[in-house]
Amino acid sequence: MTLAALIVAAGRGIRAGGELPKQWQMLNGMRVADWTLRTFMNSQMDHIVLVLPPNDVEVWEIYSAMPGLILAAGGQDRATSVLNGLQALKNYNVSKVLIHDVARPCISPTLIQHVVAALDHGPAAAPAVAVTDALWTGIDGRVTGTRNRNGLFAAQTPQGFHYDAILAAHLAHRGGAADDVEVARSAGLDVTIVPGDPDNIKITTPGDFARAERILGT
Repeated sequence: MTLAALIVAAGRGIRAGGELPKQWQMLNGMRVADWTLRTFMNSQMDHIVLVLPPNDVEVWEIYSAMPGLILAAGGQDRATSVLNGLQALKNYNVSKVLIHDVARPCISPTLIQHVVAALDHGPAAAPAVAVTDALWTGIDGRVTGTRNRNGLFAAQTPQGFHYDAILAAHLAHRGGAADDVEVARSAGLDVTIVPGDPDNIKITTPGDFARAERILGT
C-alpha cells in the first residue's frame, strides 16, 4: 500500500480574522499549516501534497524549501483544489489518500490511523462526531423550530479514500460539494463512519485560535 495525504491550504479563511489567511497565522509559535503538516509527516505517509494559493509567491517559496512535499496550485473552489492535488499524485502509484483541511491543526495520529485502518474494509472512510445538542432552526435571531438529531453527525477530516475511486469521482462530479464524502457518495461509494475526535476542531472564527492553543498545549 502506498499512502498519501492531501492537505488543502488554498483558501482565504476570512471569517477567522487577522491580516493573513488563517492557515498562515501563528498558533503556539508555529503557523497553523505547520502544525497540521507536522502530524502527517510523523504519521508514516509515503507522500504529502500541499495545495497552495496559486498566486502567493511567498508561501510557495517557503514550502518549496521544505523537503518531501509535493506542491499543487489551488483552484477557484475547494473541489477544484482537491482535484488538482489528486492529479499531482498521478505518477506516484498511490493506493490510498487522506484528504484533510489545513485548518484542523489539532488532528491526532490516532485518528489518522483509524481512518487508514477503515480503508482496509471499504473504498472510503471519514471521521464524524454524533450530534448530541438540541437543533433549532432560526430566522432574524429567533427560534423558528426544532430538528431531530437522531442519525446526525458533524463531519471531520481527514477523509480517506482508495485513490483511483476518489479521483474518478472528482473527475465526474459537477461541483458544489460540501466535502469529499459528498463527492464520493455521488459516485456510489460507500463511506464508513469512523468515530471522530471532539478536539479535532476546524479553525473558522477568531475564538477558535484560543481553543486550538489550549488543545495543542496539553
